[in-house]
Amino acid sequence: MEADISTQAVGLASSADFSLMNLFLRADIIVKSVIIILIACSIYSWAIIFEKFKLFKKINSSSEEFEEKFWKSKSAETFYNSLPNKVEDPMASLFKESMQSLLKSKSKSNLMERISSMLEVGIEKQMSKIEKGFSFLATVGSTAPFIGLFGTVWGIMNSFQSIAISRNTSLAIVAPGIAEALFATALGLLAAIPAVIAYNRFNNESKKYSQKLESFSKRFISII
Repeated sequence: MEADISTQAVGLASSADFSLMNLFLRADIIVKSVIIILIACSIYSWAIIFEKFKLFKKINSSSEEFEEKFWKSKSAETFYNSLPNKVEDPMASLFKESMQSLLKSKSKSNLMERISSMLEVGIEKQMSKIEKGFSFLATVGSTAPFIGLFGTVWGIMNSFQSIAISRNTSLAIVAPGIAEALFATALGLLAAIPAVIAYNRFNNESKKYSQKLESFSKRFISII
């Protein structure tokens, strides 16, 4: 009896390889599709995370430098003329576009209202560029666990089908399907958790930067 149990254990260990690659190769087309989708979402999410991390670090530094130079300049027009043709900083772009419209404007009636409106539109334009990709992170964070759960349910269904077909409830029959199911769940969480954390952080950074642009706009209007 003990010899039979030992033989079964050795057979199970040799036939059941639960490496990640083998779990993927053994899975059916539905579970494979779920795994591929989740891996692709995770890779793209991390690409966005690295891009936004570098972006916020860059614009916070460049905007601080821009503001310092702006308030030290003799006049807004003098500072505008000293700017290069192409500026990458959102605050500098906002100032440059507003000054271009201001200098081209021939009518001085309702000037403050028009400048305020231009600055509002400019802020929305700059923030839409900064927040590009946020919706993808939010979508991955909210849907990836459910996609993984779908793979889990499908894997468990396959396990029950294997039991029904073989009429065998041994671990060797059940384990592969359960392992595939748990693998899909793990990938769903692996894709969702970083996306949610990154979205919350970058959304907070975006709000702070938007407030910085609005504060600059109000002070810019006050000196016109």
